[in-house]
Amino acid sequence: MTNPNDLLPLTPQVFHILVALADRDQHGYSIMQDVAERTGGSMRLSPGTLYGSIKRMLEQGLIIELRDKDRPDASNDDERRRYYRLTHFGRKVVKAEAARLSEMVEQARVYGLAPKRS
Repeated sequence: MTNPNDLLPLTPQVFHILVALADRDQHGYSIMQDVAERTGGSMRLSPGTLYGSIKRMLEQGLIIELRDKDRPDASNDDERRRYYRLTHFGRKVVKAEAARLSEMVEQARVYGLAPKRS
């Protein structure tokens, strides 16, 4: 398996998609809503951006598409939806990216370029 740091830096879109999948499996439209809500609407993923990113993340092993047995009960869901889950490797990658971003902000703080922690 690849070293998580080999995939860094992540694009903001990929970072937010992985964060959206960190606590639950979601289908594409739900991911788009999650990202828009968490970012206060400052990031809105188009379907093309979302599914292009998902395709690459599947190839990289960051996420998996759920099979029928792992999906929500059919009576509570639309069978056309595709659900995605963050993999163990994907979690390592998004954690590595969060650490990288945190370090960058910390360096900016040293020079008064970022707010001090409260």
